[in-house]
Amino acid sequence: MAEEYSVVVQDLVKRFGDFCAVDHISFQARAGEIFGFLGPNGAGKSTTIRMLCGLLHPTSGVASVAGIDVAKQPERVRQNIGYMSQRFSLYNDLTVEENIRFFGGMYQVPDSQIGERLRWAVRMAGLEGREHTLTSTLAVGWKQRLALGCAVLHKPAVLFLDEPTSGVDPISRRQFWDLIHEMAATGVTVFVTTHYMDEAEYCNRLVLIYRGRIVASGSPAELKRTAMKGELLLIDCAPLGAALEILEKSPAATDVAVFGNALHVVVPNAAEAIPRLRTELEERSITVTRLQKIPASLEDVFVSLTAHEPAPAVAS
Repeated sequence: MAEEYSVVVQDLVKRFGDFCAVDHISFQARAGEIFGFLGPNGAGKSTTIRMLCGLLHPTSGVASVAGIDVAKQPERVRQNIGYMSQRFSLYNDLTVEENIRFFGGMYQVPDSQIGERLRWAVRMAGLEGREHTLTSTLAVGWKQRLALGCAVLHKPAVLFLDEPTSGVDPISRRQFWDLIHEMAATGVTVFVTTHYMDEAEYCNRLVLIYRGRIVASGSPAELKRTAMKGELLLIDCAPLGAALEILEKSPAATDVAVFGNALHVVVPNAAEAIPRLRTELEERSITVTRLQKIPASLEDVFVSLTAHEPAPAVAS
């Protein structure tokens, strides 16, 4: 397993007093895989990634990164990984080149290689000719790419990205993910946490975490095809608020959510539910302009899996 998987987690737990932030989770990530850790803020994503980076000691369970036990050898783990958070970890009062050289020293990149790695990082970030620009003057998207270059100067086998695109514009996010795919193609395992459901589509495989527990795992296509608890309907109707109240009380619907100017409704069986829900709405003076079965998005899947998830027991 150590040869096949670069990240292995078995029954991992992290408690803070009586609060269980990570509750007996297990998963594996392969070399060259973009592995997504998906969930809302407070789900346990950052706590997990800090344990895997050797920054936080697990309460119990076992985890290894690049074949190294994170609890027994946290310092060695940190020497063999790249890490980037949503804060980018750059020094704004240093220039682009000074930041790269600083992180090269932190990661112990040999003097004989630092020049080549510096040129690579500048080119990757698209900052040729701006090596002497103060980092504080860069746009957020450029800072993000520079931070990524600094995080992988030492060519780590595993790269951890903790909410790396928070606050970044959509174009810069897409460019960033292009870089991630290029790195994965060279064999780097990219472990990324995010709460952006659309961003999770870029991952090869996903784990969905909620309240410290894993609620589903698989490729984006597999999750959309198999993890949904029921079938999904799109309902265009008016007035929307009144329709929402009616459907929330309907025994034919297991979950209802507003999506733009329409409703997404989860039902056990679409063929049976469509005429029944139309009748329920129209009998209460709701104008229905469209009612049809649609494929589920990752957001629909996640809402369906977590809407009725019981709260975890308080740790003893």
